[in-house]
Amino acid sequence: MAEAADFQGTSPSPARRWLRRTGALFAGAPLLAGLLQLPAAAPTHAAGQDSLKAASGSGTVAVAVDSLTPTVPGEGDTLTVSGTVTNKGKQAVTDAQVDLLLGPALNTRSEIDTVAERTDYQAGTDGSPVGGKYVKEFSKLTPGVAQRFSISVPVDKLDLGGDGVYQFSVSLSGETSARPWEQVLGIQRTFLPWQPDGADTKTRTTVLWPLVSTAHMTAQTGSNEEQTPVFRDDALAAEISAGGRLQQLVSLGKELDVTWVIDPDLLASVDAMTESYRVQGEGDTTTAGAHREVARQWLVELQEAVRDKEVVALPFADPDVASLAHNGTNVTGSLSHLKEATDVAADTVDSVLHVQPTTDFAWPVNGAVDPSIVKVATSAGADKLIARSDSLVETGGLPYTPSAARPIGGGTTAVVADARMSTLFQGNLTRASSSTLTVQRFLAQSLALNLQVDKQRNIVVAPQRMPTASQAQAMAEAVKALQGGTWSESQELTAAAAATPDSGATTKVPAPSAYPSSLRKQELPRAAFEQIATTQDKLDKFKVILSKESRVVTPFGRAMNREMSTSWRGRSGEAADYRNGIEAYIDSLAGQVTLIEKSDTKLSGRSATIPVTVQNNLVQGVEHLVLRLTSENPRRLEINGDRYYEQPVEVSGGHSQTVKFTTSAQANGQAAVVAQLFTEDGQPYGAPVTFDVKVTEFTATVMLVIGGGFLLLVLAGFRMYTQRKRAAAREAERDASQEASETDGDPENPEGPEDRLTPEDLLEEESVTRTRADAPEQQSDPTPDTPAESADPSGTGERVDR
Repeated sequence: MAEAADFQGTSPSPARRWLRRTGALFAGAPLLAGLLQLPAAAPTHAAGQDSLKAASGSGTVAVAVDSLTPTVPGEGDTLTVSGTVTNKGKQAVTDAQVDLLLGPALNTRSEIDTVAERTDYQAGTDGSPVGGKYVKEFSKLTPGVAQRFSISVPVDKLDLGGDGVYQFSVSLSGETSARPWEQVLGIQRTFLPWQPDGADTKTRTTVLWPLVSTAHMTAQTGSNEEQTPVFRDDALAAEISAGGRLQQLVSLGKELDVTWVIDPDLLASVDAMTESYRVQGEGDTTTAGAHREVARQWLVELQEAVRDKEVVALPFADPDVASLAHNGTNVTGSLSHLKEATDVAADTVDSVLHVQPTTDFAWPVNGAVDPSIVKVATSAGADKLIARSDSLVETGGLPYTPSAARPIGGGTTAVVADARMSTLFQGNLTRASSSTLTVQRFLAQSLALNLQVDKQRNIVVAPQRMPTASQAQAMAEAVKALQGGTWSESQELTAAAAATPDSGATTKVPAPSAYPSSLRKQELPRAAFEQIATTQDKLDKFKVILSKESRVVTPFGRAMNREMSTSWRGRSGEAADYRNGIEAYIDSLAGQVTLIEKSDTKLSGRSATIPVTVQNNLVQGVEHLVLRLTSENPRRLEINGDRYYEQPVEVSGGHSQTVKFTTSAQANGQAAVVAQLFTEDGQPYGAPVTFDVKVTEFTATVMLVIGGGFLLLVLAGFRMYTQRKRAAAREAERDASQEASETDGDPENPEGPEDRLTPEDLLEEESVTRTRADAPEQQSDPTPDTPAESADPSGTGERVDR
């Protein structure tokens, strides 16, 4: 091929120059070996080692292949390779040249992996240069400065043989002042898939296109009728905005024939953003969300993208089934949350995207499974698991990659994704060179798989759950090239799961000990599931008193689904903060229905009513509550004739209600009274209120004495009245006698001394009356009707109704 690359009237071809330089190197080897044997030649020996290291592609010059088009060349195409070379050393490289090297065809998938992992140049193994005019020369490469190159070569000049995957490299050769001979100073390997004609048997390839995000919504909602949702942050807006991760996935995915795998929580969150929503700020503050139009536009684009495409709905919020299987099954209620998340998935997707999704697939993290994961995943109704071939490792010695479907018992099918192709897009693909190499390696693995055997197989590609924007772009480029190639055809996931499995493929689920320790360290701990159970218990006690429980049950139910999300892996601190926030919020809501504190109460008399007030600061009414008032000393104070008494309570939102209890005193003294709210099923609700009642009892004897005293007052008043009336009558009679005496002039008939009331008599009578009133009290006297007046200030206490 080097000879064919020489042209008349040109200088010797780079290929021939390459051979000459290599020959010169080998010719000088004996001399160099002799020098190495001299004692004084230690520095030369070191220099020789450095030279050989450099010659083997030590990376003195970094070669980056930024683009290779077309990714899958055909007959008559021109292959264009572009990129940069950067001198990473401290000395300038002179007489530099970029060459294209075509290596041998690679026969197995493992050979592709081996070539991709090599970094040093290996003469012979890395192939021969294309040569001719298909080179790029640089007179000098300055340290740290990148130089661009672009080489175009007709495919027919490559002398490609039969169908297969060819090693294809770009190398940089040159010399430095410290190593003044030609050598390969840098190399970058990639792959060239070659199948110009359509394959007799094409691989049916299913590519999953995931739309999954982290938890963004809280359980908090507004008090208005629309229940304005509250978001943890506004990060979702960035993801769905132009150039964002989720926007890129939708924009790229709509051009591909893929199976969409969607978390319904993502749809519910974006749908909530299309209306009024708020975002948590510092403390308890919230601010109005400002990305309604962005959310609406993203949903419209997604609706168009999934039209007539297969949509697989994960359980709501994508619960971590592996964490649940390993740490949550012994916690009461954990499995019920998974069932709820599965039940609402289809309705959520249908209401937002207007498509009916498939809901019978479970997707454990990284497709890693063990018997407990299978059991938990299928407990919610899924009968298919998306696993991966590095978990269900082949043990049957098959010489080819088997189809994805595997019956693993109990009517469950494991759809085993190809690990090599599924994990290629997990690295940092922000640089064009990394993306290009990944795309070519993906295509090479797919073609090598198809060439393994003349048998049609069903292969699934399941990339990571949340690819970045750059990873999504590389995925889209690879899938587009694959679907435009000649050896693969698209297939939906349900069809791959229903395909006839290979008889020799592994169907045994690995033991729990085989589960990767790196994944186990990222799982939600048992304490997380216990806290979720505690929150659920508080919600159950709270919802029974609500007149509109759906306003609370629905947002809290979905929030607890989010607490179990796979997205918390690797973010244990944030996961704990989210759980704490949900539990604190249910506590704050339950605390809005409470008893008003009471001060000590004074009870005067035999019976009275004690008021207790229930305050409801919720926006909705509460019902199904009873208020119980209990006397801690029923011998002294009874509540409605017993130790305690209950009354039903219903309070409208934002109002309070005062409940009155009839009490009766049995003896003087102090009695403790406890007020407590209960639900109708007898469960205490909220904190009790305790206060003291001081009893001052008026007995029947006291009342009799008071009545007797009042009677004496009446009799005394009557006596005074009669005495005054008699005195007035005598005065009138005396005046009449005097007038008659003066008229008749008869002095012999004056008024007798026994009938006359002289002033001395009146004074004597008044003195007697006063003496009796001031006389000391005798033992037979009645008890006073009122107690002696005290000069002390009156005691504090709450008035009661009598």
